[in-house]
Amino acid sequence: MKIFSASQIKDWDTYTIKNEPIASIDLMERAAKACSDWITNKCKQTNTFKIFCGKGNNGGDGLAIARLLIEKKFSVSVYIVEANSKGSLDFQINLERLKKISPAIYLLQTPKDFPEIKNEIIIDALFGTGLNKKPSGIFQQLIDYLNKAKATIISIDIPSGLYGDKSSEGNSCMHSRYTLSFQQQKLSFLLAENEHYCGKVVILNIDLSQKYYEHEKSLFELIDINRIHKIYTKRNEFANKGNFGYACLLAGSYGIMGAAIMSAKACLRSGVGKLTVYTCKQGYTILQTAVPEAMCKTFGNTFIKDVTNLNDFDTLGIGPGIGKHPSHKQLLQTIFKNFKKPIVIDADALNVLSKYLSLYKSIPSQSIITPHPKEFERLFGKTRNDFAMIDLALQKAKELNIFIVLKGHHTLIATPDGKGFFNSTGNAGMATAGSGDVLTGILTGLLSQKYSPLHACMLGVYLHGLAGDVAAKKLSKEAMIAGDIIDNLGEAFLQTSLRRRGTKSV
Repeated sequence: MKIFSASQIKDWDTYTIKNEPIASIDLMERAAKACSDWITNKCKQTNTFKIFCGKGNNGGDGLAIARLLIEKKFSVSVYIVEANSKGSLDFQINLERLKKISPAIYLLQTPKDFPEIKNEIIIDALFGTGLNKKPSGIFQQLIDYLNKAKATIISIDIPSGLYGDKSSEGNSCMHSRYTLSFQQQKLSFLLAENEHYCGKVVILNIDLSQKYYEHEKSLFELIDINRIHKIYTKRNEFANKGNFGYACLLAGSYGIMGAAIMSAKACLRSGVGKLTVYTCKQGYTILQTAVPEAMCKTFGNTFIKDVTNLNDFDTLGIGPGIGKHPSHKQLLQTIFKNFKKPIVIDADALNVLSKYLSLYKSIPSQSIITPHPKEFERLFGKTRNDFAMIDLALQKAKELNIFIVLKGHHTLIATPDGKGFFNSTGNAGMATAGSGDVLTGILTGLLSQKYSPLHACMLGVYLHGLAGDVAAKKLSKEAMIAGDIIDNLGEAFLQTSLRRRGTKSV
């Protein structure tokens, strides 16, 4: 699913109006009906509403929603912020329509006019995605006032004060319980810095032009099941293990063998044909016992000191549990020099890499690194906010010709061609030790199976998150551990393959 910028969303509306064709006031009615239908299904008939409107088209949405809720016998009061403007044409049309059925329309000129908030539901229709400057004056005062009331707030399109595709740091923003947005996700909804503003985001279909969507390019996309269907490759019934790759993991050291075990198990569960794990001598028995399906080679007593014959493998994954030993600089140098296929770099390997900037440019082309935000900061420096972090990830992916999997709730894949993909699966239960080691194993296994680095990243983060979602439903987010993600990878594959064939999963 493409993620458009605020200006592209405006152009999408304009294109739909011109080419459907449909009058702009009727497109606004379509959006208002979608919102009012959702609100009607969600709220009780005894609920009362206070709707706060600016004078732009977002305010016009609010007026239309008010009229539709009144027609459904809800108690509604409307408050329009008087800001020395007449308002948009569609706002004025909807205001006249509302006046015919309701006298409960009030103008807010100063904070003295703000109504008392008791048990009403607040509908926020002050600003839409077209906001281009921070709220000030009476708008800022109203946003702060409504937030302090601690009422249930439903924002239309986007929480007022929040920008659609840049940081809103320093803005007064509505703290919404729900955000009813249109047609597609917005970039702001996918970033952790905006979580406490957006609440639960609900995407409502208002039938904007499919032709515009198909032909318009976007810098970002959301990885959804439709995209995964195009990536996932069904197995040939006459295949053998040689068809599914030979992977190598360099993982584990004394006291941290759990990371190696989880990564190895996940790699095998991802469908790889054969796996060898390089580890230390003290971890040999542990690994052979816990993961008998994997072969094992040892170098060093308590941590990996050296490796040989790497070119036998289709790909390598390095990092889970290897520790931060100074000699690992030499280990990375050896791998980067002698193994020219894409590799997966995670965990302690990233921490070692961050200390030696001279190694960055020798990372094999098209490799995958998988930092969490703190690891990313150690690698590339601190950023002001999440948007700046995304920009830096895209820049570094292009500069180093690698894929950066920046882990988070909506994990970002930054690609060498400058495009970003956000994941749509996963949950907070996956914020647990070992979850990243599991992802490293999955990515290594998929890369070995001849998925392209981009497709390995996309399918890998999607399956990782989906397995976590399955586990959370069974166990709760609180009780989940990383091993539960591995245990449910099979179900994640089943759900993906069943949907691919058009069969409803059980």
